Amino acid sequence: MERQIRQLAAALALLFVVLLAQITHIQVIAAERLAEDPANAARQLIAEYQVDRGDILAADGRTVLATSKRSRGELRYERRYPLGALTAHITGYSSIVYGRSELEQAYDDFLAGDAPQLLPQTLTDMILGRPRRGASIVTTIDPAVQRAAAEALGDLPGGVAAIDPRTGDVLALVANPSYDPNPLSSHDPREIRRAWAALTEDPAKPLVSRASDELYPPGSTFKVVVAAAALAAGYGPGSRWPNPHVLDLPDTTHDLGNFGGVTCSGGAEITLADALRQSCNVVFGEIGLALGPKVLAAQARLFGFAPSPDEGEIPFDIPMQAGVFPDPSYFETHRPAVALSAIGQDQVATNPLHMALVAGAVANGGVMMRPRLVTEVRAPDGRVLETFEPEPISRPMSEIDAALLTRMMVDVVERGTGTAARIPGVRVAGKTGTAQHGEGLPPHAWFVAFAPAEDPQVAVAVIVLDGGSLGAEATGGRIAAPIARAVIEAALRR
Repeated sequence: MERQIRQLAAALALLFVVLLAQITHIQVIAAERLAEDPANAARQLIAEYQVDRGDILAADGRTVLATSKRSRGELRYERRYPLGALTAHITGYSSIVYGRSELEQAYDDFLAGDAPQLLPQTLTDMILGRPRRGASIVTTIDPAVQRAAAEALGDLPGGVAAIDPRTGDVLALVANPSYDPNPLSSHDPREIRRAWAALTEDPAKPLVSRASDELYPPGSTFKVVVAAAALAAGYGPGSRWPNPHVLDLPDTTHDLGNFGGVTCSGGAEITLADALRQSCNVVFGEIGLALGPKVLAAQARLFGFAPSPDEGEIPFDIPMQAGVFPDPSYFETHRPAVALSAIGQDQVATNPLHMALVAGAVANGGVMMRPRLVTEVRAPDGRVLETFEPEPISRPMSEIDAALLTRMMVDVVERGTGTAARIPGVRVAGKTGTAQHGEGLPPHAWFVAFAPAEDPQVAVAVIVLDGGSLGAEATGGRIAAPIARAVIEAALRR
């Protein structure tokens, strides 16, 4: 009798191994081939929506950014986004017609329960007759900071990015306009197509995040990068530079002037620190010409700027467009562009997320961290399946130079162009920017900052397109700096 029991146990164990091998073969080895078979398209869609797709959670592990709810019909689960447009550019959508985007796409294997780590859970659910369940992902988004960024930006066109400079964690990522992903994720194809048509025909492109997907001239916020290059080349904060009314650009009859046509105060010569505080275009044009395009390009590369938009190399959980600074060869036939590039114009372009990383690198003692949007993956039973640790990606500056630049940026906020970002009891380091982007068009208004300067916990970048409500009268200090201040205050209350 005992022998028969052993034989039965062995047979059951063998059957279990065979079953596990078959499931593994279907879900892992043959999954792609089966999925690409046209005859399986309808069955695949039905099977996909039989899965209780995992949640996308905020950093607190409780606030739900995306979840699945039971629905009627063959498609058992429908994707829902409780915060709607507030986090649409982060979660993306999961559509039966148009597929998936952003985190829904990037972490689809986990969310859909297809990741190898979930095979034991899938097998258990199958044996117990339960719907297959996906894993949840925990993001770095702080709901309070995200809301503060959205409220401060209001209905102004533009974007806001906030990170923790010590870890690269993205605390907030907000863009106007945004969209509601819920109609795209319904089970009514007509509703989905109507919503899609409205979004794709909108000239404001709400499906595209102005915080991370598009590029804009950074204007004077790029002087942070140029100042870093000057410090690395041995020009200290006290180094003195000619301070004429305008700069005569090489190979052209055009001059480069300061914002508003003024002459920066301080005399015939001013220091690098004073030039940054007053955001002197003339002086930074001189610095750019003195350093040369090779030095400027090398410094920009350390901060993640690529030679062209299709060569961006900043790794991120969802698609992100890295900034651009031209190859030095470009300047061989465009010599005036050296000075213009040094003030963030001509072919230089970036977005708020990238500029938050730039500010974050200065704040973090010269080390740029990889932007992190997801910290961990949790199994349906709450077990942590995978974690993603902070990761440095470059050192654009020495620690000493970062400390010097921090003091210079604090001066910008305390008595320079960025006073609208001052917070009582907190030392804020920042830089304004007002970027021209077309003849007769209002400028884009920028502000980048981090705080507290002596122990940075948050770095922020803001862009308001076309001057927002101030139009041609807009400056980064007037319209973008107050938005950054509100985001910093929310982040410091965490």
